[in-house]
Amino acid sequence: MSHHIIDLFNITKSYGDTEVIKDLTLYIRKNEFITLLGPSGCGKTTTLRIISGFEKPDSGRVLFDGVDITDLPPHKRKVNTVFQKYSLFPHMNIYENIAFGLRIKKMPESEIREKVRNVLELVELSGFQKRMPDSLSGGQQQRIAIARAIVNEPEVLLLDEPLGALDLKLRKEMQVELKALQQKTGITFIYVTHDQEEALTMSDTIVVMNNGVIQQIGIPTDIYNEPKNAFVAQFIGDSNLLSGVMIKDCLCEFSGRQFQCVDTGFDKEEDVDIVVRPEDIKLVSPEDGMLQGTVISALFKGVHYEMIVEASDGFKWKVHSTQITPPDTKVGMNIAPFDIQIMKIPFNTLTGWIMPDNKVDIGNTVLNYDLSSGNRAATEFEYEETVNVYVLPQDIEVLQQPKPLANSKAKAAVQDSVALAEEAPNVFEGEVETFKYKGDDFEIQVKCGDITLLVHTYTKVTIGEKIKLRIPADKIKIRKREEISEIVEENQ
Repeated sequence: MSHHIIDLFNITKSYGDTEVIKDLTLYIRKNEFITLLGPSGCGKTTTLRIISGFEKPDSGRVLFDGVDITDLPPHKRKVNTVFQKYSLFPHMNIYENIAFGLRIKKMPESEIREKVRNVLELVELSGFQKRMPDSLSGGQQQRIAIARAIVNEPEVLLLDEPLGALDLKLRKEMQVELKALQQKTGITFIYVTHDQEEALTMSDTIVVMNNGVIQQIGIPTDIYNEPKNAFVAQFIGDSNLLSGVMIKDCLCEFSGRQFQCVDTGFDKEEDVDIVVRPEDIKLVSPEDGMLQGTVISALFKGVHYEMIVEASDGFKWKVHSTQITPPDTKVGMNIAPFDIQIMKIPFNTLTGWIMPDNKVDIGNTVLNYDLSSGNRAATEFEYEETVNVYVLPQDIEVLQQPKPLANSKAKAAVQDSVALAEEAPNVFEGEVETFKYKGDDFEIQVKCGDITLLVHTYTKVTIGEKIKLRIPADKIKIRKREEISEIVEENQ
């Protein structure tokens, strides 16, 4: 699977003022089952529509087998699409539904009969030729939609959440059938879903997306076991996500104590995200545990019990075990070094437009940026040139009446925040959408006009609260679109 069949280069796409795909570059290999995975609005379906030709990118190129097809209409591309709504012709029987595309090609009737018969055998629906679509189950209709697509022998099959309308049991059965079908035909499958289990079950490669940006590309086991950042860790499976510090190679700190780990290559005293999977926590007696807490709930989940353990610092750990520990039990928790995942904190990635005097417009406000961060002067860009703007969550300051945590680090942060005047540069307002305690600080999402910022803060806020944010000029990184690889490498 080394030959590239599709290459996307620096693809951007906006709807109105909202950029849904931000400078995306991706290659897809021949005979590969690749899944675009992410939450609603992450850009995965738009990416699929750009590959199919139903959408045209604002900038960037689409190559098929090395040939530029960016401006080629959908009917001239060697791809077929299967949608969540199967769109079978209700007035045609199954034979005519499948034969429709072949008739448009003016193929001889004898050849059409042979191809329809073969494809019905492939989807295990031989003998259904004379049935009408409304007489079939949802799973059978889905297989007919796939048969209609592959009978045209496309080199690439695009599937946009095709199992979304099926019940859970049938969806699981169809996952196995789809993977087997892809292996039988050798067609490249590009699959779009928000369902993590579907992606892990069927894919050769998974592309995790969020806010129009690729977060991680890898095989299913790597995506699950070695997430690149907190978003991937939270989106794929269950995770305990905490704020921590990398003391030095193979030594980190979180939850008030130091832990041996196996990660290297971080700066000393670098702020990091810590991820521990629930199944990797071993419950022991309190005196034998690295951490102590009390079980506050225990639920049976079918193959394991899920327990919530509240630690002394207030963080609620999620623990999976085949043995139940009843609520109100005091326990210890042990974590092996190789089960502690250390991740760099991902940048907020924004779209900006260069303004004079080292300013960048991010849509709802204009920010001053500092040349000391390796940024170019505004005169080195074209006026209103589109650029990528990067800001780390821990570098965004919350300005409001403080409600600090009871530790020295929090108090110092609050004092700094109070000292900043509201009229300071790079200050703007937003509304808190989510709020999460991470063991040492809080992670919040703040909606600021058309953009959403991820912020790490020691200031406690509430969902729906209006707050002011400040981004220091020396914490802003401005990069030309073609230079984003250095930011990606910095954040690996």
